[in-house]
Amino acid sequence: MRRPLSIDVGKTALLCIDLQEEHRKDERYLVDGFDVVLRNTRSLQEAARRAGISVLHFSYVVDVDAATTRRFHPRMADGSSAFSDKDDPLSAICPEVAPDAGEQLIVKTGASAFATGFGDDLQSSDVEWLIVAGVWTEACVDATVKDALKRDLRVLLVKDACGSGSVAMHQTGVLNLANRLFGGAVVDTNRAIHLLNRQEVEAWTPASPVPIRYDVGTLAEFYKGL
Repeated sequence: MRRPLSIDVGKTALLCIDLQEEHRKDERYLVDGFDVVLRNTRSLQEAARRAGISVLHFSYVVDVDAATTRRFHPRMADGSSAFSDKDDPLSAICPEVAPDAGEQLIVKTGASAFATGFGDDLQSSDVEWLIVAGVWTEACVDATVKDALKRDLRVLLVKDACGSGSVAMHQTGVLNLANRLFGGAVVDTNRAIHLLNRQEVEAWTPASPVPIRYDVGTLAEFYKGL
């Protein structure tokens, strides 16, 4: 259900997850509506910088020879990673959402941003809210949000600044997270910017465990209602 929400901007950080060139240039890993995701994320970044909060950038980069690479990680015929290979220029962050001077780019070797150890830094910085944007919704975004919740952080999931391989994949991913986003909320970019401007908005929060029982026919309707 939607409820009035305001956040303590001074205890907030923006996470931008895996906004890499392969998601608009590699036919195997195209994100549906990626240009919209990039545009909305750029707007969030600009609002976050005006508010003076941390903007943290993450990229998924794979070194197949590293100890962190799993045994069954998918590989190409030449042995390189099937996605986000360290030597692939398409693993670079898209320039329109790349870090500004002084902002961190954190390279991760797994789905969750917390696999990098940056969560320890958050604990020492008194951050309470994480605003989350990026791709893919049901994969790296999902893993990051769930790890944040495990650490008793509050997550503001910006639904139109996230994306996946199809509309259905994205919408399902958002609804699945919304059902368990205790302490957090789902908003669109416009509402997130208002919150960063220290204004109150109506935001969707779960009033009970698993409040959304969707099926194929109601998926889009429930997503629109968030």
